[in-house]
Amino acid sequence: MPASFPGPLARLAAWYFFYFAFVGAFAPYFTLYLQDIGHTAWEIGVLMSVPQVMRLLAPNLWGWLADHLGRRAVIVRLAALFSTLGFVGFFLTRDYFAMLGAMALVWFFWSAALPLVEAMTLDHLRGQTDRYGSIRVWGSIGFIASVLGVGALLDFQPSAAVLWVCLAILASVLATALTLDDTKVGAGGTVAPLGHLLRRPEVVALLAACFFMSVAHGPLYVFLSIHLVDHGYDKMAVGMFWSLGVCAEIGVFMLMPRLMRRVSLRRILLASHALAVLRFLLIGWAADSVALLLLAQLLHGATFGAYHAGAMAALTRWFAPAQQARIQGLYGSISFGAGGMIGGLFSGEAWGSLGPGITYSLAALCAACGWLLVWRGLPSVAMDKR
Repeated sequence: MPASFPGPLARLAAWYFFYFAFVGAFAPYFTLYLQDIGHTAWEIGVLMSVPQVMRLLAPNLWGWLADHLGRRAVIVRLAALFSTLGFVGFFLTRDYFAMLGAMALVWFFWSAALPLVEAMTLDHLRGQTDRYGSIRVWGSIGFIASVLGVGALLDFQPSAAVLWVCLAILASVLATALTLDDTKVGAGGTVAPLGHLLRRPEVVALLAACFFMSVAHGPLYVFLSIHLVDHGYDKMAVGMFWSLGVCAEIGVFMLMPRLMRRVSLRRILLASHALAVLRFLLIGWAADSVALLLLAQLLHGATFGAYHAGAMAALTRWFAPAQQARIQGLYGSISFGAGGMIGGLFSGEAWGSLGPGITYSLAALCAACGWLLVWRGLPSVAMDKR
């Protein structure tokens, strides 16, 4: 990790690296394993929606518990431990319903960690949140290393090899979680009740826009690898396309401090949603064109990198330090949880009946809904509120 990071931030960067390395092994390639062992598109869509269901239900519980106990790091360690133990279940069964149970167990605990670590990171960066990207970028680097390595591995190993890779990375997540320390959260003066802040129109509009953006990404995360393989790309190429998107994300994260000083959060979020519309149309209808597919993947820097950093910056401005674990949990539940669940389920149904082109067109429509919510619900004055 960079020497310029103080010890706590370097340990958080290491945790991000391994956390997203697991995502890089699991998200692109576990669907190929499910396809190889005979599950249908609908079953794959449902199975890959279970993590999002857990991200809808669990983070609010964990966030509330962490804010009340003041022991975020302990919960992160327990989450890593039980996620690792639960993942062993995938080695023991290929039965659809048993795998549903294993998914639920793993992600009930796995979903606890990221919102809490995000809150811990933002606590360390209080007053300099434009540096968030320089810490979070290590997660993107971990994702790239994993997605390229596993893609190369699966070109000469059976798809079941992804299980062993994921288990090894989960053990590394546990090891880094053991090094994290709790942050000291100040009272921050008089703080409005969380429920009152959540009813502010700009908060409602932002969370709703985040929901639609995550729905739009459902077909990407569940079916992109299958879509590319069906168009004749080998697994190494699939890994390279995934990695290109995350390279763009890294570039955006590194530029965000400068970008946020020159461009309003509202404009960043509007551009992110508009480019998401273009991206999903390109993936759905132009996958045979390497040039257009490369462009679509480069747009990941906007549709995730700039969008996520912008949303995080807004939530940090609007909510007090003592509320960050709960608001990060709620943000994860509404966007990645509810949005990801709906996106995974609708793509699983639409993929077989309507085809990839229409499925990704519906994703583009969801991104357009998010753009409208930002345009109508987030005036510039609201984005500057503290």
